[in-house]
Amino acid sequence: MLLLVLLVVAVTLLFEGWTTHQVDAARTKPPCTRPIPRAADDGKPLLRFGPKGVTTAAMPPGTVALTFDGGPDPVWTPRLLDLLRRHQARATFFVYGKDAARHPKLLRRILYEGHEIGSYTYSGGDLGVASALRARLELSLTQTALAGAAGVNTRLLRLPHTTAADTLCGPQWPAAKRAAEQGYLVVASDYKDRKPWRGLVSQHSQTDLGYREAQDLLRDRRVQRFTTISGGLGRPSFVDAVPVADEVKGAGLIWSKKLGQAFLTVMVWTLTLAGTLGVLRMLLFTVFARLHVRRLHRYRPGAPRLREVRDPVTVLVPAYNEEAGIASTVYSLLASTHPHFQIIVIDDGSTDATADIAESIADADPRVTVIRQPNGGKPSALNNGLAHARYDIVVMVDADTIFEPEALARLVQPLAHPAVGAVSGNTKVGNRRSLMGKWQHLEYVLGFNLDRRMFEVLECMPTVPGAIGAFRRDALMGVGGVSDETLAEDTDLTMALWRAGWRVVYEQSAVAWTEVPGTLRQLWRQRYRWCYGTLQSMWKHRRAVVEVGPAGRFGRRVLLYVTLFQIVLPLCAPVVDMFALFGALFRDPVEAALVWFGFLSVQLVTAAYALRLDRERLRVLWVLPLQQFVYRQLMYLVVIHSVTTALLGTRLKWHSMKRAGTADPYLLEAPPDETRRSLQGSRP
Repeated sequence: MLLLVLLVVAVTLLFEGWTTHQVDAARTKPPCTRPIPRAADDGKPLLRFGPKGVTTAAMPPGTVALTFDGGPDPVWTPRLLDLLRRHQARATFFVYGKDAARHPKLLRRILYEGHEIGSYTYSGGDLGVASALRARLELSLTQTALAGAAGVNTRLLRLPHTTAADTLCGPQWPAAKRAAEQGYLVVASDYKDRKPWRGLVSQHSQTDLGYREAQDLLRDRRVQRFTTISGGLGRPSFVDAVPVADEVKGAGLIWSKKLGQAFLTVMVWTLTLAGTLGVLRMLLFTVFARLHVRRLHRYRPGAPRLREVRDPVTVLVPAYNEEAGIASTVYSLLASTHPHFQIIVIDDGSTDATADIAESIADADPRVTVIRQPNGGKPSALNNGLAHARYDIVVMVDADTIFEPEALARLVQPLAHPAVGAVSGNTKVGNRRSLMGKWQHLEYVLGFNLDRRMFEVLECMPTVPGAIGAFRRDALMGVGGVSDETLAEDTDLTMALWRAGWRVVYEQSAVAWTEVPGTLRQLWRQRYRWCYGTLQSMWKHRRAVVEVGPAGRFGRRVLLYVTLFQIVLPLCAPVVDMFALFGALFRDPVEAALVWFGFLSVQLVTAAYALRLDRERLRVLWVLPLQQFVYRQLMYLVVIHSVTTALLGTRLKWHSMKRAGTADPYLLEAPPDETRRSLQGSRP
């Protein structure tokens, strides 16, 4: 589906670019390098090529053949037709094929009022410098357009950028000869200083100047008649009816052009919308992040002083085949500064040594409990752990996450407020040595954490991440625990808490380090599941939009934001890239580069601010330009795939990620070839 859409976009852009001479351009007439043959250089404007060479003809004395170039034009063609009707004159209109397809009613009016049609090529391309393909299409597409618009074709041709016959010099002459071989009578014009009463082929544009010139000429009483080219030559019309098959073919061209124009208009608006949304999102990030920082550092008179939360905590660690990182996760939790906590590792039917490693830690530390269960999925494991929780505050942790020592204590502090039901922590990327790791590190800092600062200010946090989140146990029980109806159980649970009347907040000082996918395949599967699960959660909680109180505020703000910036914007991204590529290749590479660097500059400034807020090094910004060429395309392809899957009603299965145990933040400081002691060996 995506390839089909992109193919349509590409064909539409290329054809429109071809029509406007941005692709295969042939608009500039070169200087003459050689004159026309002497046999044709007698000043007569009508040229016919035959086996014996070229013959010329002109209008007889007292006869003027009025000719108008361009159009049909919705402004000037009707005025010219009215002028001709008032003077009972006839004329020949040399029209563009593209305009004939756009204004078929005007073309039919020209014929109905007794005038003649000639070809001025499809787009005004200079046949002398045009490629062989363009030269053929300029003539054939014009005939197809005439057939579709009025059921006729013409054997009259005027080459663009020519006036009198001697302007058919240089490469124009071979082009005229090739056209004549296809049956065309090549029509030039007489010199401007020729007296009309001597016989004249006049040439006028469909403009104000052309209108005034024709008006002055029609007032000349010495001219006996104003007629068409065929009328002046005293022969049947050069315009003929076409078979029905050609009419159908022409109608297809006209409809294709109309649909193409409509599609291109939609795409231009899409491009504008995507650019506006992208810049708006960056500005929203910056503004709300600044507001969040001011909230943190500014004392508000009258604000309640909340007690320090030192209540015992139950930490749930669901695990499935996590032998690479389970020990590091549990030991990082055991090193927490929070005074009293219980750790429950729920082994969800692992086929590796996950449960054995966890039990070996539990044997040495009574704060750790291991529960084994058949494989039932992450929601099942969390609900099982919730049933064994001894304390009223529950923290949920992914089995590939490393907690900083103060993270647990800081994470639960917002729960001192009785209206807060859940707290989102600050997730950072641990395995960021590779290019893909750096890309995801920037995404976490620039996207996820800036998002959460904004949602905190707007009081509409949509997701408490599975890597680090704190909950009230009674709030969890009140919404029925962790649901397995979506693949984004953390988003589903957060939305359910909002709809139940609880507040969800962000604690940026509670930092945990997580392991992100290390290959494109793993990244695709993870983000595909996240995006599809988010769509499921949005649909499940769609009624929040019309609800009142915190639920309604959350629904209207978050669902609109997610729809615009996480669904609509990625869906527009392929079109944006296609337009950018077209602009760089065929329009103005400098303009395309300036627009691209403009967007990149906005991203760089926002990313630098986000890194500064998270106290991260700015040197990682060098990967941001590279992110625009691979990573961004992968992310919007994931969204397109997810939306398509959702629309088709396909049920997506859970995808697990193979862990390497590289979430430990201390590994960031160690050289790659240095053998470092594991957390299991270095922590008690």
